[in-house]
Amino acid sequence: MSGLIEKYREHLPIGEDDPVVSLDEGGTPLLHAPVISERVGARVYLKIEGANPTGSFKDRGMTVAVSRAVKNGAEAVICASTGNTAASAAAYAARAGLRGAVIVPEGKIAIGKLAQALMHGARVIAIRGNFDDALRIVRELAETHPIELVNSVNPFRIEGQKTAAFEVCEQLGGPPDALAIPVGNAGNVTAYRRGFDEAGGAMPMLLGFQAAGAAPLVLGHPVDNPETVASAIRIGNPARWEEAMDAVTSSRGRVAAVDDEQILSAYRLLASGEGVFCEPASASSVAGLLTHGLPENAEGGKPETVVCVLTGHGLKDPDTALGKAPSVIGCEPELAAVERIVFAD
Repeated sequence: MSGLIEKYREHLPIGEDDPVVSLDEGGTPLLHAPVISERVGARVYLKIEGANPTGSFKDRGMTVAVSRAVKNGAEAVICASTGNTAASAAAYAARAGLRGAVIVPEGKIAIGKLAQALMHGARVIAIRGNFDDALRIVRELAETHPIELVNSVNPFRIEGQKTAAFEVCEQLGGPPDALAIPVGNAGNVTAYRRGFDEAGGAMPMLLGFQAAGAAPLVLGHPVDNPETVASAIRIGNPARWEEAMDAVTSSRGRVAAVDDEQILSAYRLLASGEGVFCEPASASSVAGLLTHGLPENAEGGKPETVVCVLTGHGLKDPDTALGKAPSVIGCEPELAAVERIVFAD
């Protein structure tokens, strides 16, 4: 087992003798997307973060955050979550032998993510409120108890997540011209900016995309009751707001919104056209390119190489998949009947 701490230790706040809690995260594929490339008019790649151990990019930050928690003598880890952070925190807490606790908005977490958190042994608390309420509560708990908060407000989360930018540069032989990324709590776009800074070379144009029903960075003010099918980015007041906006503007990028139908259209295209099954929030990066196109760069041209970050696997949210997929076709157990269906126009 290696994991990203062993690979990038010199770039991370982990000493040679420090404890390492790893599930062999990182090293995710960068896949060329010919169908999307043709539609966008650029060479588009997909950074498939759903290939991490718990099925999302959160594992990159969690390995560093939980390793530091163990070093600091924490008795437990806690997070607020719309799902992926809960699954990752629960898994890494179990790996470390720590108590895990997660607070989620009641009825607002995809079933696959809830199942993960429960199976890893975390204490899951569903509050009658939204993610922002949950984050406020866990912050207060962490201030008064020997418990490590592992949301993206934890600086070690950002340190781990920046390694995705290192990988992209290694896989392409340098940074892309642009990077499209879903934006929820805004920690990941902040981390990619840090990673590209440390990797050297030109900073890619950072394009952040939010769901229209949860787009505080686009609107310029918090959203009290965010709503979107893309549950992973259903956040109305991002913790890393200022850092994310600085990352986008300093790279000559932009933040824009895509509605649920545009997200689901990209979600279906990725699955049926590229063979990549991601959760709806992940598809917002592709939806943003298809909806808004690519802005001009400083030289007046368009980015030629674009990486779309797909943050989580499609099996995280099976209810949405089954609700949007074609129906199963019933059939008698006869060759002729099956043949008619298989070869029907």
